[in-house]
Amino acid sequence: MHTVFAGGVGASRFLQGLAQVVDPALVTVISNTGDDVEMFGLHVSPDVDIVIYALAGSVNPETGWGLAGDSFAVMGALQRFGYDRWFNLGDRDLATAIHRTRLLREGRPMHEVIADIGKAWGLTCTILPVTNARIETRIATPDGELAFQDYMVRLRTEVEVSAITFAGAERATPAPGVIEAIRDSETVILAPSNPLVSIGPILAVPGVHDALASTGAVRAAISPIIAGQVVKGPAAKMMAALGHEVSALGVARIYKGLIDVMVIDEQDRSLAPAIEATGMRCVVTDTMMTSSERKAELARDVLAACSTRKVRR
Repeated sequence: MHTVFAGGVGASRFLQGLAQVVDPALVTVISNTGDDVEMFGLHVSPDVDIVIYALAGSVNPETGWGLAGDSFAVMGALQRFGYDRWFNLGDRDLATAIHRTRLLREGRPMHEVIADIGKAWGLTCTILPVTNARIETRIATPDGELAFQDYMVRLRTEVEVSAITFAGAERATPAPGVIEAIRDSETVILAPSNPLVSIGPILAVPGVHDALASTGAVRAAISPIIAGQVVKGPAAKMMAALGHEVSALGVARIYKGLIDVMVIDEQDRSLAPAIEATGMRCVVTDTMMTSSERKAELARDVLAACSTRKVRR
């Protein structure tokens, strides 16, 4: 079994590749829910939905989120009543949110709700929220604290970040199956997601960090930073603001003690010795997921790197 810690777009693309090279039924995804937000009275889970849509082959390939070919009639109609449109959801995307919200209001726990949605999309992999509890990624700025989607979407990451917190995480418990997946897997892979606000909320839930630190699985991480830049999202800007080196080495230092193998891009080959000096093995390959074939090749490269690393017990 393979377990993947996942954020949004980068993770979804890696998972598309992984699903090509292993049986998806052997894959468990532990998803970040710190980005979840209530919009228009509906519970929206952006990172979970991106993964589901991508694995179902229906994600919008241009944006990496939402559904390909979706329409936005409802969003347009809501503007008549004074609703802002900074958070854009397509009509079919809204249907997912409506269904999720109904199930949650009926008292279904989030892990069952996600399983229901994944099944409806024909998925055979297991997608778990890191917790059934509500946790919220909060961004501290000089002008006050922001909800993550306000920072990310409404303000387009154009404000300075002074701290990141995960409200509610300290009281949360891992969702059923999360600790077991980390403990019992052959490999645990940290997808090429933002280490601070995609992987960070997962590790903030009590028990998850310790489970990752103690598992006998081979643990690998794929750097989302390539040649000092990020392919998509605010990781580089956030890392710089919070004093981390904006590089694959900076990502490796964040994960020190939690992973055995660091996978970096060819453009960062010169960083390999410094990464290995932190106590992890460094594997250099092409991490740019520019095609379906390249996604599959990256997945093969990561699994091959894990297969050559002695499992700790």
